[in-house]
Amino acid sequence: MTSEIQGRHRAAVLGSPIAHSLSPVLHRAAYAELGLAHWEYGRHEVDEAALPGFMAGLNGAWAGLSLTMPLKRAVIPLLDAVSDTAASVEAVNTVVFTEDGRRTGDNTDIPGMLAALRERGVQQVEQAAVLGAGATASSALAALSRICVGEVTAYVRSAARAAEMRGWGERLGVSVRTADWSRAAAAFEAPLVIATTPAGTTDALAAAVPEQPGTLFDVLYEPWPTTLATAWGARGGAVVGGLDLLVHQAVLQVEQMTGRSPAPLEAMRAAGEAALASR
Repeated sequence: MTSEIQGRHRAAVLGSPIAHSLSPVLHRAAYAELGLAHWEYGRHEVDEAALPGFMAGLNGAWAGLSLTMPLKRAVIPLLDAVSDTAASVEAVNTVVFTEDGRRTGDNTDIPGMLAALRERGVQQVEQAAVLGAGATASSALAALSRICVGEVTAYVRSAARAAEMRGWGERLGVSVRTADWSRAAAAFEAPLVIATTPAGTTDALAAAVPEQPGTLFDVLYEPWPTTLATAWGARGGAVVGGLDLLVHQAVLQVEQMTGRSPAPLEAMRAAGEAALASR
């Protein structure tokens, strides 16, 4: 799609908390680069209880929404259609309003992960490891279902989380083995490690980075670099960060919402880097 969507010029990111979201920086940078001077991209504090009312109040000027936690699952009943990608992980991070008034949901986190990995030369791996078991971990498994030809080991803290990850593996067609978090350093033997845990969680593992590590995808972007990412890079391993993911998924959102393609990846990345540096 190459022509701008007519009559629609508003978009925003919703979530709670939302104050520190970089989405406005990225999308506005794209609008500036694409010459969409009349387009607006906002930020709204919206929780699950307030979401139906917020969406009911939107008019025809709206082109789309970016969604973060806790709204990625809560929005699904409010939509007319959901992409197969979003349905596979029961999570929508992108809503596009069509010309006929329909509201369609998609998940750009999964293709965003794949694009970020491709940018570092990762097209296919024999095996992989995932650190953590939250919502991002299920998206990681969905991405790995497309590029990992062997087993994925998920390192988790509880039997319940282990069961969840194995369940996601069955649903997504990924062979998932689970291991206790106490053995997380063993993850570094895999050619691709995806860390999906909160800030500080993997700091203690930094000393265990091997002499010749593979690729680390640490989904955090603030603080950055993480202790683990610094140690990984010092050993010569390839590092993909949370900003890479954020930019690549935002590129896809901009293209869907504005109808303009390709979105300006490098301008968006530069704006994100500048915003983080100023914090």
